[in-house]
Amino acid sequence: MKNIKFNIYGLLLFFIIMIPNFIWFMIKAPNDILRTESITPIIDLVASIFQVVMIIFLCFSKNENNKFGIYEIISVVLYFLCWVLYYLGIVNNIVIIGLCLFPCLSFLFYEIKIKNWISMIPTIVFTILHLLYGYINFI
Repeated sequence: MKNIKFNIYGLLLFFIIMIPNFIWFMIKAPNDILRTESITPIIDLVASIFQVVMIIFLCFSKNENNKFGIYEIISVVLYFLCWVLYYLGIVNNIVIIGLCLFPCLSFLFYEIKIKNWISMIPTIVFTILHLLYGYINFI
């Protein structure tokens, strides 16, 4: 636990990923299937718990080089692209999987870059549960 510091970039990455979600909360998309009631409430609850743990762990690091790398940026751009497609009314399996997978990949790539191995555990669990949620509910 020695030399662990608050990592503003981990928190910033989380807020960047949340931008489309904040927009979604305020503005309904044309074919907004994401607003339907989930049929996986237990998976959703457990995923939310792991998401919170993931973000807490992501916000602390020993590594001094905490800036974003190219893989995180590409994942975020692809995630935003999926949201653009979603708002254009293009709702298919690829878009749904992209909405579930790309934010998780951005976190995983960032954790690998800063060597935050402990935060990878909740991130991997969250990723699996998030993909299950998307697949079961929408595919």
